[in-house]
Amino acid sequence: MLPKELIAKIRQIQIRTSHQVTEVMAGEYKSAFKGRGMEFDEVRQYQPGDDVRTIDWNVTARTGHPYVKRFVEERELTVMLMVDASSSGSFGSFHRTKNEVAAELAALLAYSAIRSNDRVGLIIFTDQVEKYVPPKKGRSHVLRVIREILYFNKPEHGTTNIRAALEFLQRVCARRSVVFLVSDFMAEGYDKAMLLAARKHDLIPVTITDPREIALPDIGFLDLMDAETGERILLDTHDLRVRKAFQYLGGNDRQQRTQRFRQMRAKAIDVRTDQSYVDALVRFFKQREQHIKL
Repeated sequence: MLPKELIAKIRQIQIRTSHQVTEVMAGEYKSAFKGRGMEFDEVRQYQPGDDVRTIDWNVTARTGHPYVKRFVEERELTVMLMVDASSSGSFGSFHRTKNEVAAELAALLAYSAIRSNDRVGLIIFTDQVEKYVPPKKGRSHVLRVIREILYFNKPEHGTTNIRAALEFLQRVCARRSVVFLVSDFMAEGYDKAMLLAARKHDLIPVTITDPREIALPDIGFLDLMDAETGERILLDTHDLRVRKAFQYLGGNDRQQRTQRFRQMRAKAIDVRTDQSYVDALVRFFKQREQHIKL
């Protein structure tokens, strides 16, 4: 029996996102990842119309005749949800914090996986792994994952270590998986670990940003504190030069992050706390489906 409070929370998400949770999201999710999990079956002689990219050059060289690799679609996907629960996510200038948006978005992805009968696992992390749920399939398991996501609110640590979380993923997840890495990415030193994970898995970064991290309003003196380090800084937002410097530094950080993702060919989903995360997900899934068809 599903706990009443969990049912209520899921219904809140359904109401907030309208019919898109059960209809649009489920359909777009399935279309975007259909056929992406492929496993090798055999080689056979090349036939007119075969994709030349599937040619097995080693067998072709040995036999003197062109051969192609044949793949079959895996019956199910393994979806790993990696959710950053560090203290920087406690910030939010609108109705919800970054951590709250990240949790709802991850729960929505897990909810969509129910309809596709996929295996779903969960890693909640700060500067260490706070919670790990091994991937399994089945409605009861996925609902447990959703419960863990929505009701996790007491991390033991506050700082962020994306590298350590990705290294943990590599140790516990031997099978190629679709990995949603949900974070504000306010961390350093994760480039190499992310590149290695992207080579093995279908890694999808999901960036969570608050609009006040992009631009400051003109509201006078503003006392800011880093939620992870405790460092404080006093800014005079009346000063146009201060606002422009803040916007430039934030933009530069985001540009560098985008460049990292581009280098590893990881297409990110960009989410803001003041906008619909469902729209961002559906837009990404549509683009991905179009790319698959090319």
